[in-house]
Amino acid sequence: MPRARAVGNEEQRQLSTTGLKVLVIDDSNTIRRSAEIFLKQGGHEVMLAEDGFDALAKVNDYQPNLIFCDILMPRLDGYQTCAIIKRNARFANTPVVMLSSKDGVFDKARGRMVGSQDYLTKPFTKDQLLQTVQQFGQPK
Repeated sequence: MPRARAVGNEEQRQLSTTGLKVLVIDDSNTIRRSAEIFLKQGGHEVMLAEDGFDALAKVNDYQPNLIFCDILMPRLDGYQTCAIIKRNARFANTPVVMLSSKDGVFDKARGRMVGSQDYLTKPFTKDQLLQTVQQFGQPK
């Protein structure tokens, strides 16, 4: 019997490194679709949102393990979206990685002030995206 339990633990460990639920929030259809393709190729489940309001509605239902959030979006920008997500006790520990075509120190610092864990510059490669998922994604 102990052998069967060890195999079960190994399977659990393998599941914890892949198959995460990832939410991608970006007003660019191209970025959303690219991220979706890359993440699915990496074995992850993907939910897409086109702006902050759309994302807030989906976060509660989907309960992602990791969120990628564009900064410049209409209606509710990425900083506001991240701050609202982080204020909810259920999602305070969910990693948020900001996405932006700007690579400025101010943007990165502002992202950290609202609770983001990291910053990924667009356009990103498949390797950059999957490496970020591996770094921050943890199953719930």
